This record gives sequence, structure tokens and C-alpha cells, in this order.
Amino acid sequence: MTSDSPSTTGLVTRLSPRLTGAQRRYLRGLAHDLKPVVLVGQGGMSENLIDNVRDALLAHELIKVKVHGGDGLVEAAEALHEATGAQLAQKIGFTLVFYKPHPEKPTIRLPQ
Repeated sequence: MTSDSPSTTGLVTRLSPRLTGAQRRYLRGLAHDLKPVVLVGQGGMSENLIDNVRDALLAHELIKVKVHGGDGLVEAAEALHEATGAQLAQKIGFTLVFYKPHPEKPTIRLPQ
């Protein structure tokens, strides 16, 4: 699956309904130097993996998730969005960037 395949076209926009284009650009800039903190392996999604993503989002607000070989990339993005409520800020290759502000003390201030 290539990054511009029909199944991924519009994926970021669809899974980040609360973010404007400017906010997604800002988050992409912040995420540039981040390393993936969660790896989705051949086993795919599990409750433990989703819990790890929730914990990482709570600790960092902005995280990268690497999907092994791209298998199930769209499905993984949709499942993580649904399970965590995080917004998909970017999809580049087999890496997804998710954003979810801390519920009490957000550290990332998005542009309006």
C-alpha cells in the first residue's frame, strides 16, 4: 500500500475532525523529531497496545505510532482514533502521528 492509495486518501482529515489545517501543520512540525513510542507489530491491535497508546498520549499529548510493514495501516489508525479519541495529525509512510491534549494540564498550545 502506498501513502497515496485510495484507501488512505483523506484519512488524516477524516480522523482529525477537530483540528484545522494550520493546527495539523503545527503538530507535524512538533512531531518531526519525535521517535515512535508505540509499535504495532504483526499481531495487530490488542487491548494492551491500546492501553499503551492511551498512556503515551496522557504523558506526551503528541506521539508517533509505527505500523509494521504498513499492514492494516488504515485499520490501525481508525481503531486507535476510536479507542482513544486522539486526532490523527499526520500519516507518513507507515508512521501515524496522534494528538490528544492532556485533560487537566495541556502543554501543547495549538494555534487558532
